[in-house]
Amino acid sequence: MRLTVFNGSPRNKKSNSKILIEEFLKGYHRVCDTPVDIHYLANIKETTSHVEAFRQSEIAIIIFPLYTDCMPGIVKNFFEEIAKLDYSSPKRVGFIVQSGFPEAVHSTYVERYLQKLALRLNFEYLGTIIKGGVEGIQVMPPRMTKKLFDKFQKLGEYFAENEKFSAQIQEQLRKPLRMSATTRLLFNILRLVGLTNLYWNSNLKKNNAYKNRFDKPYAESTLN
Repeated sequence: MRLTVFNGSPRNKKSNSKILIEEFLKGYHRVCDTPVDIHYLANIKETTSHVEAFRQSEIAIIIFPLYTDCMPGIVKNFFEEIAKLDYSSPKRVGFIVQSGFPEAVHSTYVERYLQKLALRLNFEYLGTIIKGGVEGIQVMPPRMTKKLFDKFQKLGEYFAENEKFSAQIQEQLRKPLRMSATTRLLFNILRLVGLTNLYWNSNLKKNNAYKNRFDKPYAESTLN
């Protein structure tokens, strides 16, 4: 089996997608020692070689973050390019969608798109792994990421053995699908005291954009 991975994060090699796929491949390589090529779609000047790598792959995994309930533009562009290809045999493709949202439900809408995309392009659809709450994994201590990374390693092992995703691990990773009532209450309390925006405000300040956080550049003007 020749597996090829396509990372669709605009953050390129500094992405959370890179971290998750590395954990996946740790498990994968415990079973299969075949090298796995990883292509970063953020390198848009290499789009032609990315498309060719997809054409030549036996099995492809495309991983990307959810950006405001949608895929990044570089991923959409990649899909449009591979849709132009002629395939001698059905391509086998699986997807991994991660996001900062704690609830997996946000990614279920793009999951429907991916399933329909595979059907229209005559791919063998291997499923979509969804994982929310990923944004902070780069700064979390190992004890906080251990369970998540263990699951991705087991997912990789299963994939190497069965050439498909584990339905059981897939279900585990998408929890919580929605926040519980208790969690929503706690979140609202934190929001009222301003704690939920600490991370985002810090990034706005780093980029000298904090004062513009309420700007609406595309709103219709109310001026006469």
